[in-house]
Amino acid sequence: MAYHVEYAEDRPLPQESMWALVVNDKPWVTLLCTPEKLDYLALGFLAGEGLISSLEDVATLEISDGVAGAGNAIMVGLCDGNKQLPSQRVVTSGCSGGVTFDLGEKLHPLNSHQVITPQQIYKLMQAMQRGTVEYRRTRGLHSAALANQESVLALAEDIGRHNALDKIWGECLAREIKTRNRLLLTSGRISSEMLRKAIKMRTPIVVSRTAPTDLSVQVARRLNVTIIGYVRGKRMRVYSGRQRVNASEVPTRVER
Repeated sequence: MAYHVEYAEDRPLPQESMWALVVNDKPWVTLLCTPEKLDYLALGFLAGEGLISSLEDVATLEISDGVAGAGNAIMVGLCDGNKQLPSQRVVTSGCSGGVTFDLGEKLHPLNSHQVITPQQIYKLMQAMQRGTVEYRRTRGLHSAALANQESVLALAEDIGRHNALDKIWGECLAREIKTRNRLLLTSGRISSEMLRKAIKMRTPIVVSRTAPTDLSVQVARRLNVTIIGYVRGKRMRVYSGRQRVNASEVPTRVER
C-alpha cells in the first residue's frame, strides 16, 4: 500500500490569536481563539462565569486589535463596577480549555418535556455542517450551534470547542435569542464543562458527532439532560435522557 504525502505549505490554515479579556479595566483572562465574533465570545464567557445574565449587565464592550502596540484586547465594562472577579488565569483553546469549571457550583435539573426524532437530529446536524464555511476551507475548526426542532438559530466556529459554544451563548444574549428548551449541537466532545454551560443555558438536549466523557454523562443523568453522541450518517447513540428521543415514528433500529 502506497503512502500519500501532500506538501501543504500553501494550504489555508485556521486562524489562532491571543486576546486579553479586560473587565472593568482589570486584565482578567487570556483567550486563545479564532478572531471572529469576539464580542459574542466575551459575552458568552462572562455569562458562563456568572458575571452577566443579559446584555443589560454590560455597559460597554470594545475590541482593540493591537494597533499602536497595545496588544489584542476585548474590553468590557460591567454596569456593576465593583463586581468581584475570580483570579486571573489563561484559558486555552484545546481539550483542557474549560478550566473554569466550578465543582461546587449549584446546578438545577432541567424539567423540559421536549421531544425530538432521529430524523430531526440528523437534519439539524447536516444544517450545522453546511454552515461551517471556515471548517470546509481549513479542516481545522470546531463548530457549535443552537437550534430548535426545525432549524439552526445561531452558529459559530472556533479552534476551541469551548470558545465556539461561548460564541453561541454570547450571540443569543446579544440578539435576544431564547436558549431555554433549545438544542445545542457541537462537533466536539461533550465534556463536563460543556454540559455545565448547556445546563446554565437551560438547553435540555446536547448533540455531538463524537462521544461524551463519563463525567458529563454522570452529570447529565443526575440533572435530566439528554446527551446524544456519535451522530454520523443515520446512526446515533443516546447516553442519557432517552425519554426525549422519539424513535417510534421513523424506521429505526434500537440497540441496547
